[in-house]
Amino acid sequence: MSEILYIQTEKNVEVHSPEIYLGDIAKLACNDQKVLNRNRMRKIFTIPNEAPGRYVVSAADLIKAIAREENSVDVTHIGEPEFVVTYETQKHNHLWYSWIKTGFVCVLTFLGGAFSIMTFNMDVDTSGLFFQLYRQFTGEISTGHTILEFTYSLGVGLGVIFFFNHFGHKKLTTDPTPMEVQMRVYEDDVNRTLIAVKNRGRKAKTRKGAGN
Repeated sequence: MSEILYIQTEKNVEVHSPEIYLGDIAKLACNDQKVLNRNRMRKIFTIPNEAPGRYVVSAADLIKAIAREENSVDVTHIGEPEFVVTYETQKHNHLWYSWIKTGFVCVLTFLGGAFSIMTFNMDVDTSGLFFQLYRQFTGEISTGHTILEFTYSLGVGLGVIFFFNHFGHKKLTTDPTPMEVQMRVYEDDVNRTLIAVKNRGRKAKTRKGAGN
């Protein structure tokens, strides 16, 4: 009786070794522990020239690699038919390097956000509106440093915190933040594009070979 080996693949898998084994890029399940351990250590491919980047892998290639060596094992695949393997070398493990990158991103984000808010306020003439409201309700000329400007500035800061659902290391709710959602959408788009480009290249080679 043949054993059934289940392999599950995700959209994107990150590895840090140029030697790629089946257990590194897929989740395996099998009743026979020997079959499970043997296939976890099955070498699938090697990163060309150990070059960091993204590589498209087909689940069919994984099944073929198992079938060549396992005559009494039936493979059942669950998950993505094609997925992306991201290879990173982890060259920068220094804490200071991470702090520099984090500080640089924070400065860019702060300046970009400040510029966006200022251009919006200039576009809708927020200062002029506050000037008119202050004179209408108090009968005095605004100095530009009134309760209106203070509450507005405070409200913008609190609004950003509540919108991004994140403050320091804590989240206000268990929901993913808008930044996490957008990063997930971006990653999905990148993965689909890489797979589409890879498939287009394969079809072009097939047509070229058929023509010859």
